[in-house]
Amino acid sequence: MTKWRFSGSSPTPQPNLPGLFSPPKRRRLATPREQALDLARARLSIVVLLFAVAWVMVGGRLTYLTLSGEPETPVARAPSGSGATSRADITDRNGTVLATSLPTISLCADSRAIINPDEAAKQLLSVLPDLNPQKLNEDLRNGKHCSILRRHLSPRQYYEVNKLGIAGIEFRPDERRIYPVGNLTSHVVGYSDVDDNGLAGIEKSMDTRLTENPEPLALALDLRVQSILRQEIATAMNDFHAEAAAGLVMDISTGEILSMVSLPDFDPGHPGNATDDQRFNRDTLGVYEMGSTFKIFNTALALDSGTVHITDTFDTTHPIEIGHHAIKDFEKEGRNLNVAEIFTHSSNIGSAHMAQRFGGVKQRAFFARLGLAEKTSLELPEIGAPLIPSARDWGETTTLTAAFGHGIAVNAVQLVRAVATIVNDGHPVHPTMLKRNEAPEQDVDTVVSPHTSAMVRALMRLVVTRGTAKKADVEGYMVGGKTGTADKLNANHKYEGNGRRSSFIGLFPINAPKYLVFAMLDDPKGNAKTYGFATAGWVVAPSVNNVVSQIGPLLGMAPLSKDMNEATERQVLKPLGAEIVDGIPVEEGSNYASVESDSVQ
Repeated sequence: MTKWRFSGSSPTPQPNLPGLFSPPKRRRLATPREQALDLARARLSIVVLLFAVAWVMVGGRLTYLTLSGEPETPVARAPSGSGATSRADITDRNGTVLATSLPTISLCADSRAIINPDEAAKQLLSVLPDLNPQKLNEDLRNGKHCSILRRHLSPRQYYEVNKLGIAGIEFRPDERRIYPVGNLTSHVVGYSDVDDNGLAGIEKSMDTRLTENPEPLALALDLRVQSILRQEIATAMNDFHAEAAAGLVMDISTGEILSMVSLPDFDPGHPGNATDDQRFNRDTLGVYEMGSTFKIFNTALALDSGTVHITDTFDTTHPIEIGHHAIKDFEKEGRNLNVAEIFTHSSNIGSAHMAQRFGGVKQRAFFARLGLAEKTSLELPEIGAPLIPSARDWGETTTLTAAFGHGIAVNAVQLVRAVATIVNDGHPVHPTMLKRNEAPEQDVDTVVSPHTSAMVRALMRLVVTRGTAKKADVEGYMVGGKTGTADKLNANHKYEGNGRRSSFIGLFPINAPKYLVFAMLDDPKGNAKTYGFATAGWVVAPSVNNVVSQIGPLLGMAPLSKDMNEATERQVLKPLGAEIVDGIPVEEGSNYASVESDSVQ
């Protein structure tokens, strides 16, 4: 063996390369642990070598493709932004998602790169049998760079198509709008088309906001309240075989609409499967005669104008003749009634007599100040205009019948807004579908005085405790309200003999109104539980009772104790005077709900 020689006094150390520069050292027998480590090192070396080879091959292939311009094998490309989508989420006031967009993959064809269109079509149909064969063959031959064959492939479909390896078939990033709570908020949230353009509801009215601002859009809706209201009016609709139903819950202090339900509803994820009737929003687009709920406005105007005092009495024993028709009460009281009794017993005759005192000019102007004479402003595109005579056509007949909600049609939001304004010490309330972080400043001008507002609140409490809406009372929550049962117009614009819309608007707590609940049934039918009656006090008031008893605690409102309830009751009724209150007896076991009817015969 050749000897290495080194100059100097101390030799340079030899490299430690066993087997090359020095004979291999003898090793003692390895332990099991050392044998395992040796095996692991060997395997790791093989893996590293394989990765190195693969890296070189991929790098070489990329270099070749860059220089030669050879078409790249089509692969799925995820949307840009690591899964970000182009349309903002819609949430309820608590952050629960009501609408969101998810990244998806769509399939397209570059017909210029497809070698055998017939074979490609055959293979694609084997994976996507619902494709239209004729259109597919056209798309594979039309010479376009990208013809969309299928939107929103499922992961399984993407895998199967990609496995076919057809040249010219590409995958493009896409997104799909989904609605996690389905029908529950369909009329409010609305829906969009396949290209994410809003077509209805908030999706349409806030389309620009949702497209340009990625932050979630928070609605005023409380999904918990929405679920409760929908359940209750759906149950009533089913129990009384009604054609349709609608309901609202509003925060009076902010104008925020916490719940809006219209039945029947639909799946916003598949709006094309819904009928026009299902897509119709009965809270905003539908305008209806609201019946005796209008007596709230009639009484407020009578008292606020000074033309009528709470102690005034009117003859309700004889019908009022108007042309060939007569204004009647379903069941006569057989005596003159004061203002409180007219309101509590829901007398059409008494209300009409009160309207004669202040006249049609003041009446229409008052309706206009309450927002009942023009299209309401709300963040939804589906808004129906009220059907109300012009000032020029406002004659005596209109004055008398409008006193009890006959001959004027408004939507539910207009009614709710007007009632909220009356009970809010006369300060106008402006409804909104969007969440407000704080209550807006109250308008300086009031529609009625605080004293008139207090008297109307007292009258609405009497309706629940002694009048037509006893079934709406909830212990500890001081509910006040007003029933309304209006005859329906048929297709020939004539009033149906048995068709009606029954509604109830309730407030709680009536001493300091915070929440308003409205519910309506379209053409309900009486049953054994209601003794055949289908008026509002029988078929709608109980639903509002159920809603209030559930959402009260949910919204952080504890019921009053019995002692506190009695003290508050006395305070609420005080503006009417003891003589008026004591003159309306509390009749156990009776319910005036059966005698209400708002019609001209």
